[in-house]
Amino acid sequence: MNAVPANRTRAILTVFALMLELAHLAWEHFNGGVVAHHLLNRADMPAISNWWGVLVIPALTWSLTGLIQRRISKRGGNTLGSARLGPAVLAGLFGALAYGAVLAIAFTLNHAALTYIFLALFAISVIVPAYRAEYVLGFVLAMTFTFGAVLPAIMALVIASFSRLVHSLSGFVWRLIRHGRSPRPLPRNY
Repeated sequence: MNAVPANRTRAILTVFALMLELAHLAWEHFNGGVVAHHLLNRADMPAISNWWGVLVIPALTWSLTGLIQRRISKRGGNTLGSARLGPAVLAGLFGALAYGAVLAIAFTLNHAALTYIFLALFAISVIVPAYRAEYVLGFVLAMTFTFGAVLPAIMALVIASFSRLVHSLSGFVWRLIRHGRSPRPLPRNY
């Protein structure tokens, strides 16, 4: 396992994400000014400027790609810098990108299904481990153009926390049921 190519790949991905965010902010700046988004889309709530994306997007990309790299290397798989990343990680990343894009487009068009698309995230996160780094990164990156970087990051944090809680509790209950039928006692490090 060679850490140098993996860290170089992380750096390249982080710089690429920063360049995309700077291009986004430049486009906003020259087309009416950099937008600020209100919490819960209510004017009486505080507004968060898209300028925060210059800090949030690179930090999020760097830290989440590091988590992906660490998880892959713990399982003895390929590192982030290798040619094959793994179909599960790529499927999670691109799936979250697609879902975030659909949600952003539905919001932009004020589509009637927006509420259902948003609430379906919670249902999906019960089945899919939406707390994993690739899901969070894909979701935030897809929604950054429409909502800035901070609001999607907050939304992803809520969804990832819910998903982690549900998966942890269901795993705990499953282990209790499985070990309850078995004559073996629960392990000490449980």
